[in-house]
Amino acid sequence: MIDHLGLVVSDYERSKDFYLHALKPLGIAIIMEVTGEQTGREAATGFGKGQKPFFWIGAGVESKGEVHIAFTADDRKTVDEFYAAATAAGGRDNGKPGLRPHYHPNYYGAFVFDPDGNNIEAVCHAPA
Repeated sequence: MIDHLGLVVSDYERSKDFYLHALKPLGIAIIMEVTGEQTGREAATGFGKGQKPFFWIGAGVESKGEVHIAFTADDRKTVDEFYAAATAAGGRDNGKPGLRPHYHPNYYGAFVFDPDGNNIEAVCHAPA
C-alpha cells in the first residue's frame, strides 16, 4: 500500500492553485505546507483528507510530464465534477468523463493534463 507520493512541479504556485481546485470535488484539500528550510530542498504542499496528506507537490526543475496519477471518486457524478473543476483550473482534456469498459465494465473515469503535462485521473469503479 502506498502511504504518499509526490510530484516536482515547474511552477509551484500555479500547480498548487490547479490542484486546490481540481481535487476539491474529490474531498481532497491542502493539509500541510512546509518550507524549503523544513524540507532541506524546496517548499512543498501536501493534499489529502482529514489530517493525512497523501499527495504532495514540490517546487523544482521543469517536469517532463510523464506521470499518471488516478484518484478514487465515490461516484460518477464526482468524476464529472473533477473533470469540470480541473479543466476550469487550466487542466487540458485527456479524456472526457465516461466508461472505459476495456478496463472493466464499471470503470468510469476522466483524464486531464496538469500544468506540467502529468496525466491526472479521477475514477469510480462502482456501478451507476
